[in-house]
Amino acid sequence: MKVTGSFTVKMAPLDAYADSGEDGAQLGRMSLDKMFSGPLTASSQGEMLTGMTPTQGSAGYVALEKVTGTLEGKSGSFLLQHFGIMHAGDSRLILEVVPASGTGEIAGLKGTMTIQQSEGRHEYTFDYSL
Repeated sequence: MKVTGSFTVKMAPLDAYADSGEDGAQLGRMSLDKMFSGPLTASSQGEMLTGMTPTQGSAGYVALEKVTGTLEGKSGSFLLQHFGIMHAGDSRLILEVVPASGTGEIAGLKGTMTIQQSEGRHEYTFDYSL
């Protein structure tokens, strides 16, 4: 199954645990709060770890979020894991449901999500199976 919709996200910095030091690389942390609308009507909370380099546009991040709500009318929750890399205008982003994390009516959920952003609007495409 494939569904699309939109979401809003609020990100807030958390205490960093590694300074940039001599090499200019820096590790950071951010909290994530999202509201999904469309076939996935849910809220999520999570945390992101970032790795910034001194080279403009080169960074990486990983994140986990717990999504709770309804997916096409079925209620439950699941964990969504992120892996992102950016360099010189190229980027790769993988979002995948953590295996065996689905609860309630979406127990057994498997899937991947893509995110598109344009003009300040965030949209998702969720390919999933139950």
